[in-house]
Amino acid sequence: MHRLNNKRILLGITGGIAAYKTAEMVRHLRKAGAEVHVVMTPAACEFITPLTLQALSGNPVHTSMLDPKAEAGMGHIELAKWADAVLIAPASADFIARMAAGMGNDLLSTLCLVTQAPVYLAPAMNQGMWLDVATQKNCETLVGRGVKMFGPDNGYQACGDVGPGRMLDPDVILQNLAEQFETGLLAGKKVVITAGPTREAIDPVRYISNHSSGKMGFALAAAAADAGASVTVIAGPVNLETPDRVTRIDVADARSMHAAAMEHTANSDMFISCAAVADYRPETIAESKIKKDPGAPDQTMTIKLVRNPDIVASVAAKEDRPFVVGFAAETNNVVEYATSKLQRKKLDLVIANDVSDKSIGFNSEENAVTLIGPDFEEPLAKSSKQLLASQLIELIARYYKEMK
Repeated sequence: MHRLNNKRILLGITGGIAAYKTAEMVRHLRKAGAEVHVVMTPAACEFITPLTLQALSGNPVHTSMLDPKAEAGMGHIELAKWADAVLIAPASADFIARMAAGMGNDLLSTLCLVTQAPVYLAPAMNQGMWLDVATQKNCETLVGRGVKMFGPDNGYQACGDVGPGRMLDPDVILQNLAEQFETGLLAGKKVVITAGPTREAIDPVRYISNHSSGKMGFALAAAAADAGASVTVIAGPVNLETPDRVTRIDVADARSMHAAAMEHTANSDMFISCAAVADYRPETIAESKIKKDPGAPDQTMTIKLVRNPDIVASVAAKEDRPFVVGFAAETNNVVEYATSKLQRKKLDLVIANDVSDKSIGFNSEENAVTLIGPDFEEPLAKSSKQLLASQLIELIARYYKEMK
């Protein structure tokens, strides 16, 4: 079921007694790491309330194509684009007939016409309706268009009949759905990544920082999400859009980033420390702006700095620690210093980055690094940070499996 992690599932519910089983289905989808939006036909609302499914999915339930609030938020076109898969369970004989005819006379049928995502139906109806020639012909039409059928099953039905037509059990449907997705290298894993600089305040106006843009960390977050992981990026002050399917936590200074990292690496599988964290901060922060003396042109200012907490070393020292990957941004003796960092801080891997080269240093669009482990060095040639991030996540995932 971990293949469903980070997937966006549009669950359509039509009118039928099997609709009560969808509550369990939504719960299991969420437990597997999927995000769920529920769309109900008017008939479905007679069997199970939208409020129940809203509580279980954590998202508003969509019931009307002409709902002004829904259109202002996530309208039918946006819903159709949002989904990785559309699962309709139960799929009634009426809905199957309307879908086969290409009708779009309610929200759910319209979504099926618009979406580019694969559509899966879990039929549920009386055995006579299922065996009827018209229903069988409608199903053949839909299958010919690429729609996949999960079921139906044989057995005792609510009306008292016994035969084909009952909806498959929710766990069987979800297992079938999971099998439609490829297994990502980090499927089902929880990954926490730090990115960007920190700002250490001097007074309410000034601060100490560095040139990190956060681009490499955000590229790694996007690549990890693409690999199936649930990703949290802890970001210093950066001007970047949050990658798709990534949870973002904004912090300003090193101590805030340290606290967030310690909290969010609890029960995580992997921590990648990509942020350029300030090693020092001012011992005291002036309560008001420090003013210069206009009559003293030779005036100097002395700021006493103290050490910030070491985030990657703190995470690596946790009793129930995740797999820890550090970054070593160096200007000389890059591999030597990175290897020392790997050993001193008891990291699993370290990524050495030569920031003295302006073409691959801070704020650049490209990078070149060396991945270092306990007994290997693997250089990665200069490329875009997006491509490099994908290569790194592939290698990190491989070594994670070998070393765990």
